[in-house]
Amino acid sequence: MSLFSPAAHAQPFFLKAAAGERYCLFHPAVGACRGGLVYVPPFGEEMNKSRRMAALQARALAAQGIAVLQIDLYGTGESSGDFVDARWALWLADVALGCQWLSARLGRPVGLWGLRLGALLALDYARQHQALGAPAPQRMLLWQPVHSGSAYLTQFLRLRMASDMLGGDGQKSGTSALREQLRAGEALEVAGYELAPELADALDAVDLAKIAPPPCPLHWLDVVAAEGRPLTPASARLVTAWQAQGAALHAQTVAGPAFWGTQEIATCPALLAASSALFGEPAGAGNAAVSNGSEASHAV
Repeated sequence: MSLFSPAAHAQPFFLKAAAGERYCLFHPAVGACRGGLVYVPPFGEEMNKSRRMAALQARALAAQGIAVLQIDLYGTGESSGDFVDARWALWLADVALGCQWLSARLGRPVGLWGLRLGALLALDYARQHQALGAPAPQRMLLWQPVHSGSAYLTQFLRLRMASDMLGGDGQKSGTSALREQLRAGEALEVAGYELAPELADALDAVDLAKIAPPPCPLHWLDVVAAEGRPLTPASARLVTAWQAQGAALHAQTVAGPAFWGTQEIATCPALLAASSALFGEPAGAGNAAVSNGSEASHAV
């Protein structure tokens, strides 16, 4: 079966939640089910830019016997609520809801697959879940994880700065001034999304450097501009720190476009192929290596 061919018909449905409903797309495993993943999408417009990649990967994994549940978080996509009412805690609850549904459906523990801020959300969920004494995710697939919620928020606020400058209204508010507005309790419209102070505060507080890696196989894949390029120094430092803590972590780079931020919808075939290759092995086969995308791996 081709990597890009549909494995089975995806099943859309609405999952009842504490605040309304969550739109979900379930990709059942083809043949014998070997596991399951809940996809945690990225933030804002990155979610829309990534929908095609997420769908292609979900279908490819389903063809390999890995069932996938895609879920629109509260206030996003087709789910209930407005973005201005979105909260980090609500999104964590949505991840939990998706995991509970998929685990019950499959009758087995499931893993998490997160992209960009979705990867950071998935890791924060795993951290909080473990703190409550619950088992870790079965495995985690991390696509281009955001390292710092605070740095990501700053980048997001720069979109508002650019809009103000292009609008010619004379405003030259920097990110510090925009943060002051948020601290004063004022929601901000940024690139068509109304950001609540509570969500901004939560983003400021979450940081991968402060999160211990969960005790499960971790697969970290970063997209780089050219084949053979290594992880960025920041990513390499995090990977090294996690491995020093005993994490079963495989980190790899693949060449392709940064599809979550391109002007036109783009795909990264190398990322799809690399992710599918990871799931060609048993879930416990994750190793603690860093690869540049070739078959040969080397430790950091």
